[in-house]
Amino acid sequence: MEQLFFGDRALWFTIPALVGTAFFTLRIVLMLAMGHGAADFHLDDGSALDLDLDHGDSGSAFKVLSVQVISAFLMGFGWGGLGAYRGWGLPALLSVPVGVVVGGSMVWILGKLLRWIIGLQSSGTVDISASLYEQATVYTNIPARGGGRGVVRVVVGDRLRFYNAVSQGDAIESQATVRITGINENNTVTVARVEGES
Repeated sequence: MEQLFFGDRALWFTIPALVGTAFFTLRIVLMLAMGHGAADFHLDDGSALDLDLDHGDSGSAFKVLSVQVISAFLMGFGWGGLGAYRGWGLPALLSVPVGVVVGGSMVWILGKLLRWIIGLQSSGTVDISASLYEQATVYTNIPARGGGRGVVRVVVGDRLRFYNAVSQGDAIESQATVRITGINENNTVTVARVEGES
């Protein structure tokens, strides 16, 4: 077994294969364990609480992509070259192009797969202006005009959102039904009690 993987010139293919496979597997495990499926609550500019299942910035996505691309190429190059060298009995010099082709194919497949996955995702960001004229429920009391902020909860685009809210009139107590009548520059919403609500 040692001779198969490390004898002669096989070492030049085995090391990239093992390193690439180890990094590729580690990144996939870390992405699955830490990157997805954990619901979290975060504030948008201190004013909105979004319920998003996935988040991340484009910078970290590019870092993941480069690590995954390098790992995929090393893995494909190593295993492809080793297969040509040991399996087909090609000389090491002819096994290198085979490894390069297999490594390139792995990168191409990874790129297609990532594009497909990104295409399945929808943005978790909902523009606050989408809530204009929607009916909402007061989550925490809203003081009378100029007296401070409360919080309303509203469903926008099939997602529950929490926004800081100000009243355009009297104070509004928790659980009252209101309508969002305006979007303010500081990412708060202006609300008015819905007619017929106490």
